[in-house]
Amino acid sequence: MASAASRMGYALGQGTRVAWYFSHYLLAARIAGRTSPPSDTSRPRKYTAKRDAVIQSLRNLFEQDLRNIEAGHYAMPHDLVPNPLSLARGSRRFFRDLPSVRKRRAARVNTDVPAGKASGFPRYYRQNFHYQSEGYLSDKSAKLYDFQVETLFTGAADAMRRQALVPISEYVRAHDQRRLSLLDVACGTGRFLSFVKDNFPRLSSTGLDLSPHYLRRSERLLRRWRDVTMLHANAEQIPMDDASQDIVTCIYLFHELPPKVRKVVAAEIARVLKPGGILVFVDSLQFGDRDGLDGLLDLFPDEFHEPYYASYAEQDLSRLFGEQGLTQCSEDFAFLSKVLVFSKD
Repeated sequence: MASAASRMGYALGQGTRVAWYFSHYLLAARIAGRTSPPSDTSRPRKYTAKRDAVIQSLRNLFEQDLRNIEAGHYAMPHDLVPNPLSLARGSRRFFRDLPSVRKRRAARVNTDVPAGKASGFPRYYRQNFHYQSEGYLSDKSAKLYDFQVETLFTGAADAMRRQALVPISEYVRAHDQRRLSLLDVACGTGRFLSFVKDNFPRLSSTGLDLSPHYLRRSERLLRRWRDVTMLHANAEQIPMDDASQDIVTCIYLFHELPPKVRKVVAAEIARVLKPGGILVFVDSLQFGDRDGLDGLLDLFPDEFHEPYYASYAEQDLSRLFGEQGLTQCSEDFAFLSKVLVFSKD
């Protein structure tokens, strides 16, 4: 059971975090403005969301996060409030880049990526998701990413990611973590994988990502831990043996994949997973998941460049992974995200 002091510490830390990133969200929205509605009117739009539902969902996330800490699923984050100097640097980079993002959004330019660095990558990957500068193909983008995502989710991004630690904790408790292996597919900057190693330091872990720039940042973040391997690879062809991983995690990847590619990646995840192993999947909510929030989901791909989001938001994920031999065990919601756990028989 958490002490009153730790509860107060969590409230102060998370409250400060939300205030910092929400202020950046509001200021960025004022500076950047909104994009014009798309010309495609083939389906009705519902750009309204229930404000009370959004606030209550955010509150529920933080209450669940603290309950998980109290239950011992994971430790209180040591960087719940990041270093002030790090925050200041992130803020400076964020606002310096914002005019470029605004210009790109206004013109709906989404292929503004470094030409010399884009060769060899799939076509669907060579674009500016979120209208962010240089896509996923530069060190600059990798430095901006975590701050941008926390601003987008008003300080709740880490708390949403942490919900994936609960099924990992339950699985690890039933095994000797020294004999387990975990693969984080599309590890990005390594933020989630650092949570894994913070809580399960003897769990052999591998991060896989298609961006060499994000992977380098991940390597720097995770270098203090042993038993961490980084793989520069496409999730469509995971360079691992069949049935080699006890746990596979996949955080915020599938909404950025074309439908055909999702099937391929799902098959690869199932292939490398051991019988008895689990997939812990975290991604955006889908239509109909939470009353009052569909409007936000409908707005997201228009305000930000997310060309495959609409199809993701309507996809039957249980069926997608079920066709690859994985059985859905649970589904939980975390603010604007959902956490699914699948097992392999």
